[in-house]
Amino acid sequence: MINRRRFLLMFASSAMAAPLTAEGQQTRLRTIGFLGPPPSAGGLVQAFQQGLRELGYEEGRDIRIEYRYTDVALQGHPELFPRLAAELVGLKPEVLVVSVTEAALAAKAATRTIPIVMVSVPDPVAAGLISSLARPGGNVTGLTRETRDLIGKNLELLKETLPGTGRIGVLVNPTDPLRSTMIADAREAAKTLGVQLTVVEAGPTEIESAFSTIHTERLGAVLVLGGAGFYLNRAHIVELALKNRLPSMFQNREFVEAGGLLSYAPSTVANYRRAAFFVDKILKGAKPADLPVEQPTQFELAINLKTGKALGLAIPQSILIRADKVIQ
Repeated sequence: MINRRRFLLMFASSAMAAPLTAEGQQTRLRTIGFLGPPPSAGGLVQAFQQGLRELGYEEGRDIRIEYRYTDVALQGHPELFPRLAAELVGLKPEVLVVSVTEAALAAKAATRTIPIVMVSVPDPVAAGLISSLARPGGNVTGLTRETRDLIGKNLELLKETLPGTGRIGVLVNPTDPLRSTMIADAREAAKTLGVQLTVVEAGPTEIESAFSTIHTERLGAVLVLGGAGFYLNRAHIVELALKNRLPSMFQNREFVEAGGLLSYAPSTVANYRRAAFFVDKILKGAKPADLPVEQPTQFELAINLKTGKALGLAIPQSILIRADKVIQ
């Protein structure tokens, strides 16, 4: 009788434990590594988190995100990228989300097996991250930051806004992996538009000296190209442009919101939200090599009329009617 009672108790305990085990397996947290900007950088991290929530994921319930922020690395310490990428790879996440070109290159060097979703890389083919947009190959997929003709469009809009300007400065970060490509694209577009370019190279800690050079050269406007380091210093860059009474064009709307004159670019916030789509696909079994890289299809023209007024500029009506965002 005692043995039979023990058997029944053991059987009941096993039956009760089985659903708990199954439930525990269903709620296993999926680990995502994030190598990108801090939450203070224009709401980009929050946009990625929002994208995950829209797809049914909740931190602490379905997923665990390990964050490593790139702000310090982009402020003149590029050697930190490999270290941060290695830290995340060591945690064995199921997918890595990376922001800029430098972060993507560091992640790919750290692992050839963990899927990588890039969010804001201007030209991943030129950077050697993927084979092609349609067929990435390897373990990298995601979203590009721009199309190859974006720089030409930036210069075209700047020239249309300032028809009397024949000399334009182009500010480029010398450590940007796509520096040569961006400069070549800018020079080619300048020839077509009949404007003279002066390329000024400066890292995030050399911005003041760069604007001193632009002022000395008596350039009529400045186009700021690429570089998350510039993005993190956008308030300072805008301040210096205004101080030098220099019309400015950017590739991020957030610069205009900070006081820059013009921007024409895809939405960075939208890219971070869309990155969640790739993470979802990979967590459900898709391979990065089979997920085509997405190019931006919608671009925003932003104008800061307050800045234009401070500079004594009258923005042409042809530009105003095409603006997606106008800051009064």
